[in-house]
Amino acid sequence: MQEYDVTLKLLLQGSASLTLRALTGTAIAKWLDVELPKVQNLRLDLLGETVDGDLIHLELQSSNDPAMPLRMAEYCLGVYRLFGRFPRQVVLYVGESQMRMESELRGCDVLFQYRLIDIRTLDGDRLLESEGVGDNVIAILARLRDHKEAVHKIVERIAGLAAAEREIALAQLMILAGLRHLSRTVEQERRKMPIDVDIREHEVLGPMFIEAEQKGRQEGELAILRRLIEKRFDGLPSWAAEKLESLSASELEDLSVRVLDAKSVEELLR
Repeated sequence: MQEYDVTLKLLLQGSASLTLRALTGTAIAKWLDVELPKVQNLRLDLLGETVDGDLIHLELQSSNDPAMPLRMAEYCLGVYRLFGRFPRQVVLYVGESQMRMESELRGCDVLFQYRLIDIRTLDGDRLLESEGVGDNVIAILARLRDHKEAVHKIVERIAGLAAAEREIALAQLMILAGLRHLSRTVEQERRKMPIDVDIREHEVLGPMFIEAEQKGRQEGELAILRRLIEKRFDGLPSWAAEKLESLSASELEDLSVRVLDAKSVEELLR
């Protein structure tokens, strides 16, 4: 999940000011690059300082971690040791499955709490209206009335950017779209727009874009093959579904051709 964390950090440190205000209720005057002095050598995702001198710690999470309260408590104490101030803490959950983490650590005479926000509770349509392209891109993860129309609007906005900004924003959109299985939709919209850049050559985002692009193709081929098998054999056994998940896009494409001649799912996947 590193590619998602890197992408979100860049967006939140860039033009996603509306998203930041929705999460923290304030604006960040400057970001602090901090590695906490602790045995575990903890490194925060984002630590910022407001104009009033308050510290804001924003942690990005794409999976349900039962140890999250303990991690956040350790982060909090680490920041206090370094700055002599407690930070306001927010965990932003961006995963696909339902959020199941706790937002507090409770014990005898101990109560530690932080804000836990599922990004799908943010108004994505409001983020689409923002002048910051970072907010527009992050909207792909938020609550939207129409995901396909949202992708169209975001790509249309990106198409109007200067070449350098356009290249980065499109790569970031493709990467985040992977969290919502929308990579294929983004690629389809990209092909419709007058965008002529080679994102793959970008030093930081290029490798992540290629990975997201391949994942999007694999998801598309998998969806098509699943429908074909279900229609051809009146269902898809769980063992077969698991095996399909492990195959590459080219392998899935080959099976899509062979499915019409196979006499059973076993014969197709042997």
